[in-house]
Amino acid sequence: MANAAFLLLLTVLATATAISASPALPLPARRSRFLLGGGTVVLPSNYCSKKSPEACLVPGSAGTTCCGGQCVDIVASAEHCGGCNKACKHGRTCCGGHCVDLLSDKKNCGSCSNHCDDKCNHGFCNYAQ
Repeated sequence: MANAAFLLLLTVLATATAISASPALPLPARRSRFLLGGGTVVLPSNYCSKKSPEACLVPGSAGTTCCGGQCVDIVASAEHCGGCNKACKHGRTCCGGHCVDLLSDKKNCGSCSNHCDDKCNHGFCNYAQ
């Protein structure tokens, strides 16, 4: 046990001596992260804010609503169904801004806007059990 303690102490001392003997590297000059862009800030194409929600109205935008700094489609997004941060529960899909179960919803049977005359079972209209 004494030999193991002696070897551990010897290893720690050798490591400390090697670290203190190595030359110190100069630290790089600190620069502000706001100054790195050279004055021009390039934002992602889907970026928006409360001050500029019109960014979501440009053609090619992911959606027309600004939620948490990103343009989203509240009509089809499962994370923002019908409004910001209104996530659909597991197994449900966002159809027209409403969370629906495609396996049993008469108005959205199997896919969004697929209407059934009678009933929807397992995503099929009038499926015989």
